[in-house]
Amino acid sequence: MSDFDNVSVVKEANIYFDGGVTSRTIIFATGEEKALGVMLPGEYRFNTAKKELMEIQSGVVEVLLPGGSNWLSVSGGESFEVPGNAAFDIKVSEITDYCCSFLD
Repeated sequence: MSDFDNVSVVKEANIYFDGGVTSRTIIFATGEEKALGVMLPGEYRFNTAKKELMEIQSGVVEVLLPGGSNWLSVSGGESFEVPGNAAFDIKVSEITDYCCSFLD
């Protein structure tokens, strides 16, 4: 799906890591939330509250999932899931466009 219909957008940006990662929250009529954002090259550690589906729209990242010992390469058109109440590490090698879905 390349676009979303009938959503609300939170105007204030989510800015992390001194601007290395930014996103905007979109809210569907059902209450479902997603974050659409951009990550600049760098290494980041994220903590999750809910389970997340990270879809990489363009770019290349390596991710170390909770409990994992191997870095996984994820490119544009691919995705990965992260459990809730966890942390994961991500290495961004080029500007990366992403969509994060917060799952129940």
